[in-house]
Amino acid sequence: MGEIHHADHGWVTPAVSYFVACLGAFVALRATRWALVSPGRTRVYWLLFASTSLGAGIWSMHFIAMLGFSVTGLDIGYRPALTVVSLLVAILFVGLGMFAVGYSRHRVPALLAAGLTTGLGVAAMHYLGMAAMVLPGHVGYDHVMVGLSVGIAVFAATAALWAALNIRGTLAVTAAAPVMGVAVCAMHYTGMAAVSVRPDSSQSTQGGVMALQFIFPLVVGLGCYVFFGSLAFAVSPSRSALNAQPVLAGRAAPLARPGR
Repeated sequence: MGEIHHADHGWVTPAVSYFVACLGAFVALRATRWALVSPGRTRVYWLLFASTSLGAGIWSMHFIAMLGFSVTGLDIGYRPALTVVSLLVAILFVGLGMFAVGYSRHRVPALLAAGLTTGLGVAAMHYLGMAAMVLPGHVGYDHVMVGLSVGIAVFAATAALWAALNIRGTLAVTAAAPVMGVAVCAMHYTGMAAVSVRPDSSQSTQGGVMALQFIFPLVVGLGCYVFFGSLAFAVSPSRSALNAQPVLAGRAAPLARPGR
């Protein structure tokens, strides 16, 4: 078996990946709170923004953490198409969960179903990203650890959606985002603990792109995300604009003000 390293660059990749997970969680929580007090199309736009923020944040955490993954003596590449598909899967399944809890009349059943769906989607994103790896060897998995990572993903997703529905105010969101970041990272590194690699020089490595070649588009993408996220919050509705009673999940609900 090849010797596996999960932090080949020291603390840098785990720290940066954790920060990105927290950032995505913070933006998603804030956007969801605005969605829940907004009517009509405005709610749809905020939920789409929240879904993209959380899905892209989780995917970015995964990929940045993978920059620190290495196997002694082996060069690791990634299939670009499958890597992009894993991003789209993350955003899609997070979006399904967000819209389910954002519009359902029955909160608890919707939360549980959405948490399960979103968690399975996050796990699918992770293992699709792993399947995108190209290396001269065979990748194996410990089924118990894989199951544990999926369970953590479902728990983390359910907790994230619960937080999106219930946590209000900037300080509360600021406190919740790091907790969600820990849950996302725990799922990733539990999944990575399941991995084993058996070198095999006969395996083709064609079609793979080195991880560092993704750095420029990833940095540009994250930069645009931070810019547009900041812009969205700059033009977000003020408290005075939310004096009217919103319609929450298809019925009248007390005003829930997120705080600035």
